[in-house]
Amino acid sequence: MKAIVTGGSGFIGSNVVKLLLEKNYEVKVIDNLSSGHYANIEKYVKNANVEFAQGDVCDKDFVNNAMQYGADVVFHLAACVGRQKSIDNPQLDSSTNLIGTINVLEGMRNNGIPRIVYSSSAAIFGELVTPTIDENHPQNADSPYGVSKLAAEKMILAYSGIYPELTGVCLRYFNIYGVNQRFDLYGNVIPIFAKRIYSGEPITIFGDGSQTRDFVNVKDVARANYLGAVSTLGTDVYNLGSGSSITINQLADMMIKIAGKNTQIIYAPERPADVKHCKANANKAKEKLGFEAQVSLESGLEEYMKWYRDNCV
Repeated sequence: MKAIVTGGSGFIGSNVVKLLLEKNYEVKVIDNLSSGHYANIEKYVKNANVEFAQGDVCDKDFVNNAMQYGADVVFHLAACVGRQKSIDNPQLDSSTNLIGTINVLEGMRNNGIPRIVYSSSAAIFGELVTPTIDENHPQNADSPYGVSKLAAEKMILAYSGIYPELTGVCLRYFNIYGVNQRFDLYGNVIPIFAKRIYSGEPITIFGDGSQTRDFVNVKDVARANYLGAVSTLGTDVYNLGSGSSITINQLADMMIKIAGKNTQIIYAPERPADVKHCKANANKAKEKLGFEAQVSLESGLEEYMKWYRDNCV
């Protein structure tokens, strides 16, 4: 089997590549390295089963040429990620997430690739109506990022309707963490906390810390991508989370304890529009794809904190 992974040098993409190699796939990685890190896949590129093509999904000619690989499936992870980043630069967000997805779909169609597994986001839901989210929750994206990810989902659904030979599996990620997740200005809470803990800075929690989030380990996410690829079911959308939640206070305490540090916690005013509680209902993924989160938060954080200490400090 052969697979193309767009954004394959990124946090999630590199974990997908690792799993695919364990499943004896031949893999082609497409990445412009704007946010991904070649170091994440360098050891795999030395493997005869991995090919790397540096380029941008916004370049339709590059994408079409890269798709001439004879792949059985495309894992489409290349994206401009983050709510605030999309607000700061909505043109980049939309061109990457929507036009880039169209270029991938056209490249697949031109080269006879039948299946795409797309990395979507819970950001498509916008303000939450219920604390536990299933696939039928209202989709009222309230940021350019959420809008572009939802539009890309809809484009995949449209293509699969127009071209019956193309099947799309859309995975809506909740809060993902794990190995290869580095801190950046638009980073998620776990790498932000890790950076502050290991640099001796206090952790800032906005609000009283009682807000809850559903964290799912990237190894489970990679496995969900694989299950989406080998499924014999047709085009569909799936929420992807652990199905459990934890408060931000509990998360901070766990990370500080694992690191063995005496980190101070500072509380700041609650940020406008911050979601209070969020948990995925992943029953559909369990029933149809056979997916169930297997990595406990405690063991996943222990692995991540060790990786962060050894690679990012």
